[in-house]
Amino acid sequence: MATHPLTSTATRTNVQKASLAVGAVFLLVGVLGFVPGITAGMDQMHFAGHHSEAMLLGLFQVSALHNIVHLLFGAAGLFLARSAAGSRSFLLYGGVIYLVLFIYGLVVPQDSAGNFVPLNAFDNVLHLLLGVGMLGLALILTRGRNSVRS
Repeated sequence: MATHPLTSTATRTNVQKASLAVGAVFLLVGVLGFVPGITAGMDQMHFAGHHSEAMLLGLFQVSALHNIVHLLFGAAGLFLARSAAGSRSFLLYGGVIYLVLFIYGLVVPQDSAGNFVPLNAFDNVLHLLLGVGMLGLALILTRGRNSVRS
């Protein structure tokens, strides 16, 4: 009976798997943001700004810039999942970024020029959940380790 060497998926840490999953979801969301039917009001999508009326899943206000950021964020998650340290950094700093976006969404009026992303109330709640979730994954999945192995 032949033995099979461990595949790269078998040697991934849990934090790497989490980074891969989060990155893949961001990539999916970025793509879906450009798909008519899944994103309503595609004809009203702007590159950036609060004037973009496109709504992903009918809830989340998106623009081309917003979708591109999701695609880049997803690519970063997949790329950084190559190491445990990179995965932890992606989840930790990504979580911080999303908490900052949550606060930004609360402070900046939705109809102002400062709302260039654009964000609405559903986006704000999602950013809070993403921020807390990503930080939690980074901390829980690397808990008790003096250093994250590369």
